[in-house]
Amino acid sequence: MFGTVMKWMQAKRILPQISDTERQALEAGSVWIDGQFFAGRADFAKILAQPYGQLTAEEQAFLDGPCNELLAMFDRYQIQRTRRIPDEVFAFIKQKGFMSFLIPKQYGGLEFSTLAISTIMAKLSAYNGAVGTFVVIPNSLGAAELIKHYGTQAQKDHYLPKLARGEYVPCFGLTEPTAGSDAASIKAEGRVFRDADGATKIRLNFRKRYITLAPIANLATIACRLHDPEQLLGKGEDVGITCVLLHQGTPGFSNGDHHEPIGDPFYNGPLIGKDVVVPVDNIIGGVAYAGQGWRMLMEQLAGGRMVSLPAGAVGGARLTAAVTGAYSIVRQQFGIPIGHMEGVEEKVGRIAALSYMMEGARVFGCTAVDQGIQPPVVSSVMKAYTTELGRQLVIDGMDVFSGAGVMQGPNNILGMMYKSAPVSITVEGANIMTRTLMIFGQGATRCHPYALNVVHAVENSDVPAFRKNLLGWIGHFAKGLLRAEWHFLTRGAFVSVPDVAPPTRRYYQRLGWTAARFGVLTDLAMFAIGGKLKARGKLTGRYADALAWQILAIGALRRYEAEGRKPEDLPLVQYACEYALAQVQDAFVGIYQNFDGPLGAWMKTIGVFEARANPVGAMPGDALSARAARTVQHYGPQYERLAANVFLPTDDRVGIGRLLKAFRLLGAAQGAHDRIVQAQRARQLPRGRAPAELADEAVRAGLLGAAEAQQLKDAHAARLAAIEVDSFAPAEYYGTFKRDSAAEYRAVANG
Repeated sequence: MFGTVMKWMQAKRILPQISDTERQALEAGSVWIDGQFFAGRADFAKILAQPYGQLTAEEQAFLDGPCNELLAMFDRYQIQRTRRIPDEVFAFIKQKGFMSFLIPKQYGGLEFSTLAISTIMAKLSAYNGAVGTFVVIPNSLGAAELIKHYGTQAQKDHYLPKLARGEYVPCFGLTEPTAGSDAASIKAEGRVFRDADGATKIRLNFRKRYITLAPIANLATIACRLHDPEQLLGKGEDVGITCVLLHQGTPGFSNGDHHEPIGDPFYNGPLIGKDVVVPVDNIIGGVAYAGQGWRMLMEQLAGGRMVSLPAGAVGGARLTAAVTGAYSIVRQQFGIPIGHMEGVEEKVGRIAALSYMMEGARVFGCTAVDQGIQPPVVSSVMKAYTTELGRQLVIDGMDVFSGAGVMQGPNNILGMMYKSAPVSITVEGANIMTRTLMIFGQGATRCHPYALNVVHAVENSDVPAFRKNLLGWIGHFAKGLLRAEWHFLTRGAFVSVPDVAPPTRRYYQRLGWTAARFGVLTDLAMFAIGGKLKARGKLTGRYADALAWQILAIGALRRYEAEGRKPEDLPLVQYACEYALAQVQDAFVGIYQNFDGPLGAWMKTIGVFEARANPVGAMPGDALSARAARTVQHYGPQYERLAANVFLPTDDRVGIGRLLKAFRLLGAAQGAHDRIVQAQRARQLPRGRAPAELADEAVRAGLLGAAEAQQLKDAHAARLAAIEVDSFAPAEYYGTFKRDSAAEYRAVANG
């Protein structure tokens, strides 16, 4: 019987068809907390028992020392105008080891934790993406990481010390004109041959694009399809995807041209190779790893997507929260700070709460990687959803800054981050593809307790394994359906929750309820749609949304517990969880509405599935939004803690530093300000004038001391300075950008 069923499933392609490259992706990395949601049973005791990391003293000292020194030594507006990183900045990066975080100390590297690398990237990239790339690229997927894990001993001895010192500036050549999100379809070719001297070599032909640091790199890692017509390597004619090291100056290899990315002008360009000949020793890992390039990439990306791009997105969101909260108080209209107006307050509250949630998820995820866990599904969630959230939150911030966000110049704070937002959405797998293909497509098979075992049994025609796992899956589904029905009837009241902060207990119960639903819906998708899931991107995207927002909510809750349940942070946790559960709710509604056929009709009639009648979440209320906003609208210990490891310049003459000076002074002068307002209401002082204008009169009336009056006047002056925007005289405005021809302009821009 089971043999017949198995043959029927093979013939009808009920289960997903898995290619060799997909198999390597599925087998790479680890199942982490995502497995509990796919199984439909979240064990919060186990989740909260997972470590939530902290930086070492050495790592924190690097953030407080060299990182701050680096960010204080350049004018980011000048970089924007000239498109050049100053030589002294690049020299400092090399000298202080910014390119060596991944490299073991025995080879001269700093060997920082994943959490530290992510935190440093967050600090740098949020302030200036162009400078940040000089740290992100050497410390993410590329030469150092691949050589560290797979390189021969000779490669480690030669390359790692030079990469640590910055003698080699690396780039990684993967993307091509016809291979973007479908990176496994690369056309770059390496052909093995024996030269006239009898040495075995590779002839490379390729055209890569969108390669960060390509214009200035002197060491490129090229991903190519390796062919061996004479089978000199003993691995057949079609060896497979292989990673090859290529030095600048090798005949036939050209780099140096620039693409022009939107936003921060980071170095990015094409790599072109025509009949480039290199020895087979240039294969990372040597001949033993020829054809293993895709597996190498998948293994490192399994955790790697947790690091650089989420770091930049989360760092940007946290910087946006810090400056938007400040600006909403410094900027006044109608006699009050704009942050006290409900429309602005709504934006500020959302930025504050969701950046808190994102930071919790970032730290939790990076800690897992440091524990040896490489979770590809959660990493994909973090890449896609933090970059998308980062874009949305900087848009919210721009709305609050309004004209001050639009007018560019040295004092513009958010404009460049706003313009750069599409970059992180696009790279390392476009978010559209990550959301609709990777997260649920990979997770439903990889993270499900039975699905992958059934697929393997069918592929191997293993009837006993098929019987065991199919029966297990059916039993699992039946239990999951009963669990989901029970949580539906009880609204999650009986979800097992460990000892957590009492005000957050209900969120765990609701997440247990959503997990049960998600598990059953996953089974139904696998049963009813099966091998056609890849083509149902709209539906799988909604599954990805449901999973992602559950994981992000866990990030907020885990952070709250790890940081000691600080009562003043509770509005941020509550807002984040309410918001996340509302997104899960919307995802469920979309799934129910678009599940076709008799099964979809049945689902619409069964209470456990009817999301509109039984919501697990609704958007945060107005009062909660106001409390969340207040967490970043007063300069004090909480503000400083929430902005920890965000670069806030000490130069109070320009930009962020100027804004924060006004923010601090206004907070310190608030008592004096309020006393004058009360005196105006009591008709002790004239109405219709700003309190700072009445400071001297308040002193004469005995309402303020002289020092308080001066403090109020200083705060008022700082406020007026902080809301100014840049203006330029015609000669300064046109400057070197006024050219008689496009060719002359290009010549100047390219040096």
